[in-house]
Amino acid sequence: MATGRTHRPATRSRGIPEATVARLPLYLRALTALSERSVPTVSSEELAAAAGVNSAKLRKDFSYLGSYGTRGVGYDVEYLVYQISRELGLTQDWPVVIVGIGNLGAALANYGGFASRGFRVAALIDADPAMAGKPVAGIPVQHTDELEKIIDENGVSIGVIATPAGAAQPVCDRLVAAGVTSILNFAPTVLTVPDGVDVRKVDLSIELQILAFHEQRKAGEEAEAQAAAAPAERKNDGKGPDGDLPAVMPA
Repeated sequence: MATGRTHRPATRSRGIPEATVARLPLYLRALTALSERSVPTVSSEELAAAAGVNSAKLRKDFSYLGSYGTRGVGYDVEYLVYQISRELGLTQDWPVVIVGIGNLGAALANYGGFASRGFRVAALIDADPAMAGKPVAGIPVQHTDELEKIIDENGVSIGVIATPAGAAQPVCDRLVAAGVTSILNFAPTVLTVPDGVDVRKVDLSIELQILAFHEQRKAGEEAEAQAAAAPAERKNDGKGPDGDLPAVMPA
């Protein structure tokens, strides 16, 4: 089986903008769901709605893949699944190591979606000697002393860091020195890497804080709308419209 170390996606994918690359997994997820329901074709509007983008952006993205659909028919679902999977490099095996097998690392190890998307968890690694040999998701945990050997023997080019913040950079440095060129970082810290190494950061606390900002803003907008919609209360102080005395009809 091919490994991530020895095979790379088609070089023409380098001409695809990063923003488009970031949306390709969204399209693939939507297309996979359609494929599982045996839907043969899909329109750009339907697929865009399922992926959460507008249809004009979707058509532009697909133009980079050389896929333009058929007027009146739409896009062939199975072909698009293959096309996007190939562009993302998912038609081959990518061995991955997960470093840091605490609660988060163990949850990642147990995630069943890796294998179906072209990723194989080659090893689980932790610095705690007490964890060595313990199976997590059917894979025995190995000590960090074995890190470089594991990467070399498995041809690993993708590493996942799920360690505490203080340990993340040293682990990152060792991964890079051992030949890892792509890192998915779950540790709550910013990693420094040399040119040629890609890092994707996943910080759940930051995402929650962003959601809190939007919730606060929505609450403020709702309060302003309610205040604007409330009828102005007329102040009844017993005075007439023209002064201190009540208005009276002439006798």
